[in-house]
Amino acid sequence: MKHIARKRFGQHFLSDGGIIDAIVREIAPRPGQHMLEIGPGLAALTQPLVERVGHLTVIELDRDLASRLRGHGLLTVIESDVLKVDFGALAQAAGSRVRVVGNLPYNISTPILFHLLKYVDAIEDQHFMLQKEVVDRMVAQPATSDYSRLSVMLQWRYTMENVLFVPPESFDPPPRVDSAVVRMVPLSDPPAVDVSLLSELVQVAFSQRRKLLRHTLGRWLEGRSFDGTFDVQRRAEEVPVQEYLLLAQHLCRLAN
Repeated sequence: MKHIARKRFGQHFLSDGGIIDAIVREIAPRPGQHMLEIGPGLAALTQPLVERVGHLTVIELDRDLASRLRGHGLLTVIESDVLKVDFGALAQAAGSRVRVVGNLPYNISTPILFHLLKYVDAIEDQHFMLQKEVVDRMVAQPATSDYSRLSVMLQWRYTMENVLFVPPESFDPPPRVDSAVVRMVPLSDPPAVDVSLLSELVQVAFSQRRKLLRHTLGRWLEGRSFDGTFDVQRRAEEVPVQEYLLLAQHLCRLAN
């Protein structure tokens, strides 16, 4: 029985064999690796992955799709909202860091990325299909229009690379946007920082990105009795990731 894509789950199923092969080459799965796939859907990527690693854990919210996947002898199926999954516990059960892959639902891709950030120490790498516009923001450099809160919050913890462009016709049904595959590798020695403080700081900075930071972050810093030097005569997109990190570290020392 043909599965009808559900809009509420943001379902667009990968159907281009050439693109699937290219994604698998970028992931480079090897036998015995502990791999988790988010949103396996109709198993277009699942099958070539499980053939190479031997066993795969998949996370699928759609009850009908999860039921189909359970018929596959080499899959462990977790029927759940990915935002409720404890990736740390899965890595602990596997006895090693895990590799995470997936064609993420575009309507909740950013919340998924931030959810996974909590478990970054348990993850070896991530390969995700996302809306190209989101990938552009993830890998953006300062002083560009794509540089954003997402850029800062992910670049402090991962090296990232846009590895593959995927056109709409590679899917059934085709989305109305271009897609891309991003590779995310956790930094082995990331700067120590209070994540909640960094998140708040960056959110304030980008809250009115057309204005100079003195109108937003400058006032926020005054409220925290900031005693250091930070140039607020810039826009948020002009500040490199490293400067945001140094500012968060200074504020943390100030609070303690």
